[in-house]
Amino acid sequence: MVEKNTLTPRQVKLLRKLYEDGKTIEVHTVEKTQDELAKELGITRQALSNHLKVLKELGYIRTGRGFIDLTDKALELLGEKKGDVFVFVKIEPTKRRHVYEAIRKLKIKKIYRVTGDVDLIIEADKTKLDEILEEIASLDGVRETNTHLVLEVL
Repeated sequence: MVEKNTLTPRQVKLLRKLYEDGKTIEVHTVEKTQDELAKELGITRQALSNHLKVLKELGYIRTGRGFIDLTDKALELLGEKKGDVFVFVKIEPTKRRHVYEAIRKLKIKKIYRVTGDVDLIIEADKTKLDEILEEIASLDGVRETNTHLVLEVL
């Protein structure tokens, strides 16, 4: 079986492109046509198809009609293997709408509006934690954040 170090630079670039253009649902998925991807990468559709075939055979992607999913193996290769983090956010009551809108634009998994001592619970990936916390801290109306990393799922 072919391993990571035998992927061509183009195949790694393709994995990176798929990762960047993908959106996280339960898997990291890309909803673009092969024509769109080939054009964006500056290669022919046939070349793209060949690369996708190799990536699929090696277990880096799963494909179907209208989507390409990156597997955990691909995310690990790209250094994007994620771990979960929860950020609890307290917001000034008069600024909630403004903060909600700004937080919706961040690259996060989910936002939960909750009752209790905090206003929001943000579920994110720890690889993006510094960026997310910096963005949240810069928002007018954010009183306080409290961050918790998931150690394991029981």
